[in-house]
Amino acid sequence: MTKKTKTGFEYTISEEAADDYELLEELMKIDDGDFSGVTKATRRLLGKEQLDRLKEHLRNDKGRVSAVAMMNEVSDILTGATALKN
Repeated sequence: MTKKTKTGFEYTISEEAADDYELLEELMKIDDGDFSGVTKATRRLLGKEQLDRLKEHLRNDKGRVSAVAMMNEVSDILTGATALKN
């Protein structure tokens, strides 16, 4: 499945990546308030190459990637991945 986030970042998630038990474990950590699972879940869902592209998409003119912007993108992507499973 190929989709775009609200900011225009295009990404592809395979059914295999969306149906990943270890991804679910990381998402459960997030639900429990352990936000360290966000980075692992994003990497499992997107893979290194797409995650690197996402960071470049969000990088500002000072060379930084906003944590708030990244969380918004990840939320948008996870919503899209949930739609894939349904």
